[in-house]
This record gives sequence, structure tokens and C-alpha cells, in this order.
Amino acid sequence: MAVFTAGIMASYSAGSNSVDLAIDPLITCRLCLMECSLQEMYELKDCKCLYCEKCVRQYLQVLITDGSILTITCPDAKCKKQGRIEAPEIEYLVDTSMFERYRRLRHQREIELDPNRTFCPEAGCEAVCHVCSTSTGEHYNPTPVDCPECGLQFCSVCKAKWHGARTCDDVMFSGRQEDAGIPYNNREDALIKRCPVCWVPIERNDGCAQMMCKRCKHVFCWYCLTSLDHDFLLRHYDKGPCKNKLGHSRASVIWHRTQVVGIFAGFGVLLLVASPFLLLAAPCILCCKCKLCKCCEEDDDVIDVVTA
Repeated sequence: MAVFTAGIMASYSAGSNSVDLAIDPLITCRLCLMECSLQEMYELKDCKCLYCEKCVRQYLQVLITDGSILTITCPDAKCKKQGRIEAPEIEYLVDTSMFERYRRLRHQREIELDPNRTFCPEAGCEAVCHVCSTSTGEHYNPTPVDCPECGLQFCSVCKAKWHGARTCDDVMFSGRQEDAGIPYNNREDALIKRCPVCWVPIERNDGCAQMMCKRCKHVFCWYCLTSLDHDFLLRHYDKGPCKNKLGHSRASVIWHRTQVVGIFAGFGVLLLVASPFLLLAAPCILCCKCKLCKCCEEDDDVIDVVTA
């Protein structure tokens, strides 16, 4: 009888193991909301977020195709770490041609945003030239740049042939450039201006005078091109030549400042109020965890006794 019972228990045990192995746990991808097996998922190296590998590949392909390659982060906007996806990981997830496009675009963007380097504007010459840039406030002064490959001497700002004492706007509005009409310096009545950092053309039809460059994310005033990166309260429009030129009513500006101050004050009050409760609740949480672990150990002991 004992031998028969042991045989039944052994067969039941083997059957239950086979059933457990047959059931593959499914994980929901937060991008496509499909349930995938663990083998189909991919864990990002930096933030450890988990998505199906197909979604991560498509996410990278869309960003590289659109040219948004300077900083590729976790696709989840709520990711606390905002993990970065670096070149070795991208190379593993995309095909060879897409990775070559990523490397080429990244190289171009890095040079475009570097005030000390620039591409030679001569047709057919792709040499990288060193720029000895000097700045006055928020603006870079034009300086002559010599290309080490073709020998062309050009302006570091407008990329035209070196124009000496003439300003970039004078050269541009003389009609000798393809992008005539896009000023480099301050012209209030211009509809298109250039970002003070990366010089990309930006058009403003109407609305707020606080502008943000889509390429380099630099925030500046449309009228005088002054940086507003750290001016959260928009104090720039309280005095000076741009006073009351923000494009909003005084009430909306005050409301904006109230919201900014209120957010910071709210976080401070929340932290101040929650701190005593967290200190009081910590022992209770630890006790609950200890009791839970003890119950689990007792359950394991009972199972072992029954199995024996």
C-alpha cells in the first residue's frame, strides 16, 4: 500500500511539473499592449524597462528616420530614470543601414551644435573645420575659418565667403545667398529668424514671443534673441526693450508665474506633511512584511511535512 501511494505521489509530482513547464508566463508590453512571452521581451540596459523587442526596434527606426537621434531615451514618458539607449544597444536592435544612418546623423548634429567645429560650405567638400569662436552675450561673433582641405576662407556664422567688416545680414540681404531674408541678428519685423545656438531657421506667425528651438531645445526671446532657458517666471518681459511684448495679457503672465511657484510650493508642502507619516508608518510596514515572511515560511513547512 505504501509503495502504491508513493507511486501515485511520484506520478502526480511529475505530471504537475510538466503542466507548470507547459504554461509560459505572459507579459504585457506597455507600448503595443500585447501579451508576449518572456523570450519576446527586451530589457533596456540603462533603466531596465521591459518591452517586446519588436516595439523597441520600431521605436528606434521611427526616431532614426525622423532624425531625432541626439538623445534617445526610454519610450515610456513615466520612466523615472529616463534611461538612455546608447550606440551599442542601437546597433544590436536595428539593421546595418539604419545604424549607419544613425551614426551619420549623430555626427552631423554634434558638429552643428558645437561652436568650435563646422562643416566646410564648399560644394563637394565635407571637411570638418575648427572655429575660434568668440561670443558677445548670447551671440557669437563672425570669425574667418580656413578649410584645411580646399583652402576656402568663410564666415563662421553665415558660412558665406569671408566678408571682413560687413555684417552677415548685409551679405545675406545683398542677394548672394540662397536663404536671403532669414536674418542672423536682431530684426524685430522679420518673420523668420535663426536659433541663436544652432542657427536653424525658425518661423513665427503669431502668438507667444517665448520660442523653443526644435533641434537644440534652446529657449529664447523672439525679439532680442536673449536666452530664456533659466527664466521660468519670464521676468525678461518686465523691463527693457522687450517689456510687455510676450504676447499674453498681464493676467495670463501672473497666472503662469502663480502656477510655477505653486508647483514648487506644493511639492515642498507635500514632502513636509508626508515625512512624519512615513516615519510613523515605517515600523508598521516592516512588521507586516516580517509577519508575511513568517506566514510564508510556516506554509512552506506545512507543505514539506505533507509531502514527506
